[in-house]
Amino acid sequence: MGKIGGFKEYNRADESNLAVAERVSNYNEFTIPVPKDKLKEQGSRCMDCGIPFCHSGCPLGNLIPDFNDMVHQEEWQSALEILQSTNNFPEFTGRLCPAPCEKSCVLGIIKDPVSIENIEKSIIERGFAEGWIKPQPPKTRTGKTVAVIGSGPAGLAAAQQLNRAGHTVTVFERDNAIGGLLRYGIPNFKLEKGIIDRRVVVLEAEGITFKTNVNVGVNFSVEELNAFDSIVLCGGATERRSLPTKGIESKGVVQAMDFLTQQTKVLFGESIPDQVKATGKDVIVIGGGDTGSDCIGTSNRHGAKSVTNFEILPKPPVGRSESTPWPFWPLQLKTSSSHEEGCDRNWLINTKEFISNDKGELTGLKTVEVQWKMTPGQRPELIEKEGSEKIWPCDLALLALGFTGPEKTLSEQLGIETDFRSNYKAHNYQTNVPHIFTAGDMRRGQSLIVWAISEGREAAREVDLFLMGSTNLPTKGKGDLPSL
Repeated sequence: MGKIGGFKEYNRADESNLAVAERVSNYNEFTIPVPKDKLKEQGSRCMDCGIPFCHSGCPLGNLIPDFNDMVHQEEWQSALEILQSTNNFPEFTGRLCPAPCEKSCVLGIIKDPVSIENIEKSIIERGFAEGWIKPQPPKTRTGKTVAVIGSGPAGLAAAQQLNRAGHTVTVFERDNAIGGLLRYGIPNFKLEKGIIDRRVVVLEAEGITFKTNVNVGVNFSVEELNAFDSIVLCGGATERRSLPTKGIESKGVVQAMDFLTQQTKVLFGESIPDQVKATGKDVIVIGGGDTGSDCIGTSNRHGAKSVTNFEILPKPPVGRSESTPWPFWPLQLKTSSSHEEGCDRNWLINTKEFISNDKGELTGLKTVEVQWKMTPGQRPELIEKEGSEKIWPCDLALLALGFTGPEKTLSEQLGIETDFRSNYKAHNYQTNVPHIFTAGDMRRGQSLIVWAISEGREAAREVDLFLMGSTNLPTKGKGDLPSL
């Protein structure tokens, strides 16, 4: 694989970014691609390791050394075929995946790992540019109908796989456009929505039907839904976590997803009369994950007066922690492009009160510094640091605290059992109602886009097996062997 000794000859090369002042003036993607001649070198860095741990690091089981080798040989169309054999949407993962494959790359033990994510993105973008991405409708239809609820990455992957098996697939989306969290939860500067639209065009040409503004259980009855031969629930984990904190009801305390969704809708021409804006405000983002980072980037584009980020956990080490050695996912400080655009980051801090004026408008946050007491065999204990209370000026507080699980409407109306975390309970993606399956965050809890695609693919295989008694759809570790 790759060039013998290529990892010693070439250093890692990543995409660069436009200057901060230029990119925060708009909502466009701002990465600068690696030059074409350098991509061959990047593929050459794949070192033909004895056991490619990147396979185990990737939730999709992507054949990473294989497509790296094709890039090294400049066989781009072959690289695309290999990549698409395991990943339905490399254009999404190539932009948004945190790349667990790279964290488990064998080369990462001694040098910078292979730039797997960027190679993946380069392959799929080359495929679209060259016209190699073509609709692949099934040659025959089975006569079976399947409803997929939710058009995020899990729903889209399940739909495409089931359509390939010959079933007639209808995807229901309660919002006004296809994409789920990809559409309205991810800012445009990380994923321009034309990337979703061009893929939907391909899926429609393959024979998948999309219906928007359909909220099952609200304006579309479960009786109508049960008319389908099978159902795949891919609605995501959309119950947002809040805080049991005094003053949480103050005007100016806003859920992050509302803030991000409104901005994307306005960007594409929708009218949001009461849009939450960060312009000229002291903004505090509570939560240090990707959603918090997205709020920081959006606030900077709004023209916030200041942007501050709170995280209740300790500051991670700059390098890989000894507690998470290779090939595990590392405990390590992550600095996103949004952080680089301007943000005061604070760790080990807890919000005690949202302070408001006599009109109920947010004016500040009261915080306290904390530490975590770790006792073997017991849950970590949060301890407040005496005398560390502080008042922060704040006009807009954005809660980027993650999600607690899927909404209950569908599970209650369809009679689906849930687990102790309120996720939809399933065995081999099949719920307690035999013809209903579930995948993605709705089944496993809040997770990564790459996991959602994997879940959609695996669930589709189980649905096909249920409907037909056998299946030729691929599964991780089993290639294209039929199930007997």
